[in-house]
Amino acid sequence: MQSGNAFTTPFGRRPLSLGMLATQAQASAVDPQASVDKWKLFRSLCEARALIGISDRALVVLNALLTFYPQSELAEANGLVVFPSNAQLSLRAHGMAPATLRRHLGALVESGLIFRKDSPNGKRYARKARTGATGAGEGGEAFGFSLAPLVVRAQEFDAMADAVRAERLQLKLMKEKVTLLRRDIVKLIELGFEEMPDIDWSARYTAFRGVIDDIPRQATIRDLEPVVDGLECIQLEISKLLQDKLNLTQTSAKESHSERHKQNSNTKSTSDLEPGFRKDQG
Repeated sequence: MQSGNAFTTPFGRRPLSLGMLATQAQASAVDPQASVDKWKLFRSLCEARALIGISDRALVVLNALLTFYPQSELAEANGLVVFPSNAQLSLRAHGMAPATLRRHLGALVESGLIFRKDSPNGKRYARKARTGATGAGEGGEAFGFSLAPLVVRAQEFDAMADAVRAERLQLKLMKEKVTLLRRDIVKLIELGFEEMPDIDWSARYTAFRGVIDDIPRQATIRDLEPVVDGLECIQLEISKLLQDKLNLTQTSAKESHSERHKQNSNTKSTSDLEPGFRKDQG
C-alpha cells in the first residue's frame, strides 16, 4: 500500500477521478491488524448490492477476484493486491467476454470496492522481495487490483446487509398481515350477508376491493402501509357490526332462557298445589 497521501494513477488512457482518489485515501487507513472473512463479506455485498449500486454481474467478477486471494481472511499482513490476467479472470468469471469483464471491473472501481494499482507497463504481477545488505526484504511489490477498500469498509457493508435483511423481514411480515386481513374481511362479509341482510355489505365489499386492487405487483413497505391501514379500518367496522349482532343474539337467548325457566317454575308450582291421584280414590 502506498504510504502517506501518495496516490497511484491508472495506466494508459484510463481516466482518473476524485472518487478513485477518495477510495485510495480511505484504503490507506486500513488497520494492519484487521482481518475479514472474504466469503462472509462477499455475502454481505450480495445482500446489500442495491444499496451499494452494483450489479450482480459485477459481483461475479468480484467473486472471481477473491478466488485469486490465497487466504480466506483478507488482511494487510498478507498483502491485499491480486494480479490475475484478464484471461485467467475471465475463466473464473464463467467465461465472461473481455469487453464485459473490463466494463464490470470499471464498475467495481467506480463503486469503491477495489482500486487499480497499475504497474509502469500496465501488466499485473508480483515482484518478490530481495534480501538487501541489512538482511531485510527490499523491493517486494504487487501490481493489480487492491482489495483494501473491502477491509476498510467491511463493517459498513455488514451494516448495509443487516438493514436489507431487516427490511426484507418487515416486508414479509407486512405481506402476511395483508393476506390475513384480506381473508378475514372476505369471510366476515360473507357472514354478514347471511346473518344481517339488511346491512349494505356490497358497499363494504366495494371499499375492500378499492383498497386491494391498488396493490402493485412488486409492492414495497411504503406501498403496503396505507393498504394495511385501509384494511384494518374496514375490518374494524365490519367486526363492530357483527359484534353488535352477536351481542343482540346473546341477549335474546338469555331472555328466552329466562322466560322458559320462569314458565317451568310456574308450572311446577301449580302442580304442587294440585292434589295427587291416590290409588284408594275412585
